[in-house]
Amino acid sequence: MTVLSVLSLAGFFSFFGGKEMPQHQFKGNLQSEVLDHSAWNSLLKKYVDQTGNVDYKAFKNDQATLSSYLNYLGNTPPSEIWSKEEGLSYYINIYNAATVKLILDNYPTKSIKDIKDPWGKEWVKIGSDTYSLGDIEHKILRKMNEPRIHFAINCASFSCPKLLNEAYTSEKVEEQLQKASIDFVNDPTRNILSKEKLQLSNIFKWYKKDFTENGSLIDYIKTYSEKEIDPKAKISYVTYDWSLNEKK
Repeated sequence: MTVLSVLSLAGFFSFFGGKEMPQHQFKGNLQSEVLDHSAWNSLLKKYVDQTGNVDYKAFKNDQATLSSYLNYLGNTPPSEIWSKEEGLSYYINIYNAATVKLILDNYPTKSIKDIKDPWGKEWVKIGSDTYSLGDIEHKILRKMNEPRIHFAINCASFSCPKLLNEAYTSEKVEEQLQKASIDFVNDPTRNILSKEKLQLSNIFKWYKKDFTENGSLIDYIKTYSEKEIDPKAKISYVTYDWSLNEKK
């Protein structure tokens, strides 16, 4: 599966709800890093465990470092000379880092849904513009025709795909996305799989269109499932837990 499909020419924009959204054609071929994600990587290693849960209480001590990283990304917007891998890792990292900042700015909270307009407020700086988390997810990342992004971006909730405790990078993003997909599909706390019955995360319901462009939803699940699945398996969806993904 390709990491990023080719979109319209860089510099061209489409209108979504009155706001211009970048649609990049990343032309670079180099796999070396354009950006330094080491600050975000260090924060993730320090405050996120292997299951993706976050020590938000301790993380507050490093809010300045997180804000500095987001400012750094905001002042270095994607360019058409970047590789497609660099562009994808940029948007995944800025989404996840901004989500953590949103939680820290409103901590303590029991759920991201208790925060006013968490996905609609435009506050994430990218170049000369500001975007909402919803903009980045639905109008930029989803336009890249890479459904595995749904297993990489984290909404600070227990039922979300886990927050990886390392930064995405251009050199590793393909490997990271593949691992995130396998981990999520086979995680029994998110999906309960058997040969004839699939109890799936609502992510597969909400974004079904993204997963079924090249086949059925079962076809997509089978790509990553470690269990044999019947093509006519019955599908249902489990209740989504929006409680904060906080380390206990």
